[in-house]
Amino acid sequence: MAISREVSYRLERLILDGGLAPEQKIPSERQLAARLRVSRSVIREALHELQGRGVIETRHGKGSFVSTMVPGSDDLREQGPLMHLFEGHPRTLYDLLEVREQLEGQAAFLAAKRATSLDHHRITKAFRALEETDPLSNARPDHGFHQAIVEASHNPILVHVLNSLKNMMLMTVQASVANLNPRAEKRKKIVQQHRQLYEAIMAGRPASAQRVAMAHVRFVSESLRDMENEGSELIRIPVIPETAGCQHSSIG
Repeated sequence: MAISREVSYRLERLILDGGLAPEQKIPSERQLAARLRVSRSVIREALHELQGRGVIETRHGKGSFVSTMVPGSDDLREQGPLMHLFEGHPRTLYDLLEVREQLEGQAAFLAAKRATSLDHHRITKAFRALEETDPLSNARPDHGFHQAIVEASHNPILVHVLNSLKNMMLMTVQASVANLNPRAEKRKKIVQQHRQLYEAIMAGRPASAQRVAMAHVRFVSESLRDMENEGSELIRIPVIPETAGCQHSSIG
């Protein structure tokens, strides 16, 4: 790895770990060079790489700042800075699954309490679509099922937050489908969890719905970690427009 690429990677890790927050000014080239023990030209090249990927932005006369990581709801098809960091840093997959576990657990709890007859219709339609799709290529129906539950929570803040992260959440579903569904025992467990979640919401059992939703996402996360610990290389499928073909890449 070129020195500048290694430096840009270290700066990305600093952003992901919260050492540099969105909108925060980045230390000067001189300060970074001293801190990372490299030349200012290497720092300049690394910052240029990050700027090209949208991770940082330069403001004339003010310096460089960390970009806003999460896109607005109008930018769902944009490959924003956090998407680039997701693709380059494998650990981010598990960070996103942690967020899904908490937020979707709460969404399931609220959906079981608040879902209207129309919500029940939409959730049922999404669940049937998931059941009828090939489990080896059902990432979008899978995500659609979870999205229908989120919308049935009738909490606009929760809906907005998860909608803002739509593409990244879809990537976690794609990782689950690509890596776990080909394994019969994992696929069977996931199918069972989806049905339990559906039945708990339709029956109006909030605590049960929350418990199943959280257990489902935790199962996916732990199963993917187990695969990596066993030496498997996880398949990563980037989010692409519906009309385009699928491309595969790997993370290790």
